Amino acid sequence: MKLFATLFLLATISTQAAEIQLTDAQALEIGKRIWKNECAGTVSGLTSWNGGEEFPSLGIAHFIWYPPGNRGPFEESWPGLAKFLKTRGAPVQDWMLGPCPWKNRAAFMADLDGPRLFSLRKMLTATVADQARYAAMRLEGALPKILAAAPAAQRARIATNFSRVAAEPLGFYALMDYVNFKGEGVNPAERYNGQGWGLLQVLETMPASGNALPEFAKAADTALTRRVKNSPPARNEAKWLPGWRNRLATYTR
Repeated sequence: MKLFATLFLLATISTQAAEIQLTDAQALEIGKRIWKNECAGTVSGLTSWNGGEEFPSLGIAHFIWYPPGNRGPFEESWPGLAKFLKTRGAPVQDWMLGPCPWKNRAAFMADLDGPRLFSLRKMLTATVADQARYAAMRLEGALPKILAAAPAAQRARIATNFSRVAAEPLGFYALMDYVNFKGEGVNPAERYNGQGWGLLQVLETMPASGNALPEFAKAADTALTRRVKNSPPARNEAKWLPGWRNRLATYTR
């Protein structure tokens, strides 16, 4: 893609911060890619509640919104996005800033074609670029968290791999997408058999030399395959692995 061929990562990578700046065109292009990954680029996919999950997944990056009293192991990301979109002037209604209004998937599905979810999809369709900016904000804070959580002996390798991936034409997109797709990897609750699958685990798995993006995608595949192997059988996570692998393939093309 021509846009990505000229995309430069405007970042200073350190243990303190990574400052990321996106033009409107870059934010929209990355947002569309993430939207295609999560929702096949469909409007209907912007408001989903997958079978077997305990929460709705909203927006281009399927931001999680837990129902009251039902907190799971994964990081809740919708409330932060809703507040951010409000500051950007988006038509965020008051109910979108409050507690999740659906107690379970059945209630959500019954409301799927109602005015509430219709208005939510309309707002999300109009804010693709700003949702990508929010994803970039999450990436900004990821590296300091990752380095703080990593064993001291691995920190230089992890920082080097982050820099190597970020320097690639599609590297910025790959890092943004993965950290929003599977998290930073620093939350102890996001583990099966003590093993995580976030950006931390990918960066520490990939070698510190070679072709950065293929190695990043390969390490991500390793982490996600391990997650499926370690996951509770009742979740049947193997059904998601082909789609996850298709997503990883977009990091190199």
